[in-house]
Amino acid sequence: MADLKLYNFPRSGNCYKVRLLLSMLGLDYERVDLDLIKGESLTEAFKRINPRGQVPVLVDGDLVIWDSMAILVYLARRYAASDWLPTDPLGETRVMQWLAVSENELLYGLARARAALVFGKPFDLKLCQQDGRAGLSVLELKLSESDWLAADNVSIADIACYPYVSLAAEGEVSLQPYPAVCAWLGRVEGLPDWVPFLPG
Repeated sequence: MADLKLYNFPRSGNCYKVRLLLSMLGLDYERVDLDLIKGESLTEAFKRINPRGQVPVLVDGDLVIWDSMAILVYLARRYAASDWLPTDPLGETRVMQWLAVSENELLYGLARARAALVFGKPFDLKLCQQDGRAGLSVLELKLSESDWLAADNVSIADIACYPYVSLAAEGEVSLQPYPAVCAWLGRVEGLPDWVPFLPG
Protein backbone atom coordinates (compact mmCIF):
# COMPACT_ATOMS: atom_id res chain seq x y z
CA MET A 1 0.00 0.00 0.00
CA ALA A 2 1.31 3.44 -0.88
CA ASP A 3 2.36 5.58 2.06
CA LEU A 4 0.92 8.75 0.53
CA LYS A 5 -0.33 11.97 2.10
CA LEU A 6 -1.90 14.84 0.13
CA TYR A 7 -2.07 18.37 1.49
CA ASN A 8 -5.16 19.70 -0.22
CA PHE A 9 -7.59 22.61 -0.55
CA PRO A 10 -10.95 21.13 -1.59
CA ARG A 11 -11.89 24.05 -3.88
CA SER A 12 -8.57 24.13 -5.74
CA GLY A 13 -8.55 22.91 -9.32
CA ASN A 14 -4.85 22.12 -9.05
CA CYS A 15 -5.49 19.91 -6.02
CA TYR A 16 -8.36 18.28 -7.90
CA LYS A 17 -5.95 17.20 -10.65
CA VAL A 18 -4.00 15.22 -8.10
CA ARG A 19 -7.07 13.76 -6.37
CA LEU A 20 -8.39 12.70 -9.76
CA LEU A 21 -5.20 10.89 -10.78
CA LEU A 22 -4.83 9.26 -7.37
CA SER A 23 -8.37 7.90 -7.73
CA MET A 24 -7.86 6.70 -11.29
CA LEU A 25 -4.66 4.91 -10.27
CA GLY A 26 -6.45 3.29 -7.35
CA LEU A 27 -3.99 4.67 -4.80
CA ASP A 28 -4.89 4.99 -1.15
CA TYR A 29 -3.77 8.20 0.52
CA GLU A 30 -4.27 10.33 3.58
CA ARG A 31 -5.87 13.66 2.78
CA VAL A 32 -5.02 16.72 4.86
CA ASP A 33 -7.32 19.62 4.01
CA LEU A 34 -6.05 23.16 4.57
CA ASP A 35 -8.15 26.31 4.56
CA LEU A 36 -6.33 28.67 2.23
CA ILE A 37 -8.84 31.43 2.93
CA LYS A 38 -7.63 31.41 6.55
CA GLY A 39 -3.99 31.33 5.45
CA GLU A 40 -3.28 27.81 6.69
CA SER A 41 -0.76 27.22 3.88
CA LEU A 42 1.25 30.29 4.93
CA THR A 43 2.19 29.16 8.41
CA GLU A 44 5.82 28.55 9.29
CA ALA A 45 5.00 24.89 9.96
CA PHE A 46 3.56 24.38 6.50
CA LYS A 47 6.33 26.34 4.79
CA ARG A 48 8.75 23.78 6.19
CA ILE A 49 6.84 21.30 3.99
CA ASN A 50 6.54 23.61 0.99
CA PRO A 51 8.49 26.88 1.14
CA ARG A 52 6.17 28.29 -1.56
CA GLY A 53 3.24 28.10 0.82
CA GLN A 54 1.03 26.44 -1.77
CA VAL A 55 -0.99 23.28 -2.24
CA PRO A 56 -1.09 20.58 -3.46
CA VAL A 57 1.81 18.87 -1.75
CA LEU A 58 2.30 15.12 -1.94
CA VAL A 59 4.29 13.24 0.68
CA ASP A 60 5.39 9.74 -0.29
CA GLY A 61 7.35 8.25 2.57
CA ASP A 62 10.40 10.50 2.93
CA LEU A 63 9.74 12.32 -0.35
CA VAL A 64 7.96 15.67 -0.51
CA ILE A 65 6.74 16.83 -3.92
CA TRP A 66 5.00 20.13 -4.52
CA ASP A 67 3.37 21.64 -7.63
CA SER A 68 0.48 19.86 -9.30
CA MET A 69 2.35 19.21 -12.56
CA ALA A 70 5.34 17.74 -10.76
CA ILE A 71 3.03 15.54 -8.69
CA LEU A 72 1.20 14.25 -11.79
CA VAL A 73 4.52 13.38 -13.45
CA TYR A 74 5.78 11.68 -10.28
CA LEU A 75 2.63 9.59 -9.80
CA ALA A 76 2.59 8.58 -13.47
CA ARG A 77 6.23 7.50 -13.42
CA ARG A 78 6.16 5.89 -9.98
CA TYR A 79 2.78 4.17 -9.86
CA ALA A 80 1.20 4.02 -13.33
CA ALA A 81 1.53 2.22 -16.63
CA SER A 82 3.43 4.16 -19.29
CA ASP A 83 0.14 5.02 -21.02
CA TRP A 84 -0.31 7.85 -18.51
CA LEU A 85 3.08 9.38 -19.39
CA PRO A 86 4.83 7.81 -22.36
CA THR A 87 8.52 7.04 -22.02
CA ASP A 88 9.45 7.63 -25.66
CA PRO A 89 10.68 11.15 -26.50
CA LEU A 90 7.83 12.10 -28.84
CA GLY A 91 5.10 10.71 -26.62
CA GLU A 92 6.48 12.47 -23.56
CA THR A 93 6.88 15.70 -25.51
CA ARG A 94 3.26 15.63 -26.62
CA VAL A 95 2.14 15.30 -23.01
CA MET A 96 4.41 18.15 -21.92
CA GLN A 97 2.94 20.45 -24.58
CA TRP A 98 -0.51 20.08 -23.01
CA LEU A 99 0.86 20.47 -19.51
CA ALA A 100 2.13 23.83 -20.75
CA VAL A 101 -1.36 24.75 -21.97
CA SER A 102 -2.77 23.83 -18.57
CA GLU A 103 -0.25 26.12 -16.87
CA ASN A 104 -0.65 29.02 -19.29
CA GLU A 105 -3.93 29.64 -21.15
CA LEU A 106 -6.04 27.54 -18.80
CA LEU A 107 -4.45 28.80 -15.58
CA TYR A 108 -4.12 32.48 -16.51
CA GLY A 109 -7.46 32.35 -18.31
CA LEU A 110 -10.06 29.99 -16.89
CA ALA A 111 -8.58 29.50 -13.41
CA ARG A 112 -8.03 33.21 -12.81
CA ALA A 113 -11.45 34.16 -14.14
CA ARG A 114 -12.92 31.72 -11.63
CA ALA A 115 -10.66 33.05 -8.87
CA ALA A 116 -11.82 36.59 -9.57
CA LEU A 117 -15.49 35.67 -9.27
CA VAL A 118 -15.40 32.91 -6.63
CA PHE A 119 -12.59 34.14 -4.38
CA GLY A 120 -12.57 37.88 -5.14
CA LYS A 121 -9.00 37.84 -6.47
CA PRO A 122 -7.96 41.12 -8.15
CA PHE A 123 -7.55 39.77 -11.67
CA ASP A 124 -8.74 41.47 -14.87
CA LEU A 125 -11.84 39.35 -15.46
CA LYS A 126 -12.35 40.22 -19.11
CA LEU A 127 -8.71 39.59 -19.96
CA CYS A 128 -8.75 36.28 -18.09
CA GLN A 129 -11.92 35.22 -19.91
CA GLN A 130 -10.30 36.17 -23.23
CA ASP A 131 -7.21 34.10 -22.43
CA GLY A 132 -9.42 31.22 -21.33
CA ARG A 133 -11.34 31.23 -24.60
CA ALA A 134 -8.04 31.22 -26.48
CA GLY A 135 -7.04 28.07 -24.60
CA LEU A 136 -10.42 26.47 -25.24
CA SER A 137 -10.01 27.15 -28.96
CA VAL A 138 -6.68 25.30 -28.92
CA LEU A 139 -8.32 22.35 -27.16
CA GLU A 140 -11.29 22.42 -29.54
CA LEU A 141 -9.02 22.20 -32.58
CA LYS A 142 -7.18 19.19 -31.18
CA LEU A 143 -10.24 17.41 -29.78
CA SER A 144 -12.18 17.77 -33.00
CA GLU A 145 -9.58 15.40 -34.48
CA SER A 146 -8.93 12.99 -31.59
CA ASP A 147 -10.53 11.71 -28.41
CA TRP A 148 -7.61 12.60 -26.13
CA LEU A 149 -5.09 15.41 -26.04
CA ALA A 150 -1.68 13.76 -26.25
CA ALA A 151 -2.15 10.12 -27.20
CA ASP A 152 -4.66 7.51 -28.35
CA ASN A 153 -5.63 7.05 -24.70
CA VAL A 154 -6.13 9.22 -21.65
CA SER A 155 -2.90 10.58 -20.16
CA ILE A 156 -1.88 13.08 -17.53
CA ALA A 157 -2.26 15.72 -20.24
CA ASP A 158 -6.03 15.24 -20.02
CA ILE A 159 -5.96 15.15 -16.22
CA ALA A 160 -3.99 18.41 -16.14
CA CYS A 161 -6.33 20.26 -18.48
CA TYR A 162 -9.65 18.86 -17.31
CA PRO A 163 -10.32 20.59 -13.95
CA TYR A 164 -10.37 24.25 -14.93
CA VAL A 165 -12.16 23.50 -18.19
CA SER A 166 -14.85 21.65 -16.23
CA LEU A 167 -15.11 24.68 -13.91
CA ALA A 168 -15.23 27.26 -16.72
CA ALA A 169 -18.80 28.31 -15.90
CA GLU A 170 -17.62 29.53 -12.48
CA GLY A 171 -15.50 32.07 -14.38
CA GLU A 172 -18.49 32.93 -16.58
CA VAL A 173 -16.93 31.34 -19.65
CA SER A 174 -19.43 29.34 -21.69
CA LEU A 175 -18.41 26.02 -23.18
CA GLN A 176 -21.28 26.04 -25.66
CA PRO A 177 -19.07 27.19 -28.58
CA TYR A 178 -16.74 24.20 -27.99
CA PRO A 179 -18.63 20.97 -28.73
CA ALA A 180 -15.52 18.80 -29.02
CA VAL A 181 -14.33 20.06 -25.64
CA CYS A 182 -17.73 19.24 -24.13
CA ALA A 183 -17.58 15.72 -25.58
CA TRP A 184 -14.08 15.28 -24.13
CA LEU A 185 -15.31 16.34 -20.69
CA GLY A 186 -17.90 13.60 -20.97
CA ARG A 187 -15.24 11.03 -21.87
CA VAL A 188 -13.13 12.00 -18.86
CA GLU A 189 -16.16 11.79 -16.58
CA GLY A 190 -16.96 8.36 -18.00
CA LEU A 191 -13.58 6.91 -17.03
CA PRO A 192 -13.39 4.30 -14.26
CA ASP A 193 -12.74 5.86 -10.84
CA TRP A 194 -13.51 9.41 -11.97
CA VAL A 195 -14.42 11.53 -8.95
CA PRO A 196 -16.30 14.84 -8.92
CA PHE A 197 -14.65 18.12 -7.97
CA LEU A 198 -16.63 18.30 -4.75
CA PRO A 199 -18.48 15.29 -3.38
CA GLY A 200 -22.23 15.53 -3.95
